[in-house]
Amino acid sequence: MDIRFDGKRALVTGAGNGLGKAIAIKLFECGAETVAVSLIQSELDSLKAEYPAIETLTLDLNNWDNVEREIKALGHFDLLVNSAGVTRLAPLIEVKEADFDFVFNTNIKALLNVSRVVAKSMVEKKTGGAIVHMSSAASLRALQDHAVYCASKGAVDSLTMVMALELGPHKIRTNCVNPTAVMTDMGRLAWSDPAKAKPLLSKIPLGRFGEVEDVVNAVLWLLSDRSSYVNGLALPLEGGMVVG
Repeated sequence: MDIRFDGKRALVTGAGNGLGKAIAIKLFECGAETVAVSLIQSELDSLKAEYPAIETLTLDLNNWDNVEREIKALGHFDLLVNSAGVTRLAPLIEVKEADFDFVFNTNIKALLNVSRVVAKSMVEKKTGGAIVHMSSAASLRALQDHAVYCASKGAVDSLTMVMALELGPHKIRTNCVNPTAVMTDMGRLAWSDPAKAKPLLSKIPLGRFGEVEDVVNAVLWLLSDRSSYVNGLALPLEGGMVVG
């Protein structure tokens, strides 16, 4: 994809592995000065070994005050990708309070906190900017044993629209992407069993799961000026599953 971010600074959370790592690397390759955030130091060490010019920060996103302090200390950003996310699966009637708090604290509370800190700088400096959240097709369709996860991603979609409304007048665009199963390293392990994969694949008209580049390309497009009139979008990346 012929998109460049020369002269831009980008912050990516959940950048130690999977989609977050792939997005951080691609932003760097496209010219952005990139900062990768993760809770796991060893994962950031691995990323740093591959790409020494990518700045890294080990940070617990669930510590509200510390996140604000640490993100502010990094300086101004033009681009933000909130990719950090977690899940815990259980039937609805067996969900525990700790499950709810664990998922919502990362998937929506931390996301909002990081976003408000980065957006405040964009507003104060009047630079505009672009923000993309990692949501999920789970916000668009019910999934067995995913009550808390689905609800958290529905909250991400809703917050995306509110941010688009409030930040749009400041030339800050906010969108989210909503992928289904994606073939990261973990995704391949999770869906390598044909018996497990077949029921979900049967609901996807394109007949395949998403690849990492499918999500990365969509995120980069939403961050770029090529989507300059796109604001408040929840972009399905699920091969047509939601129309089935």
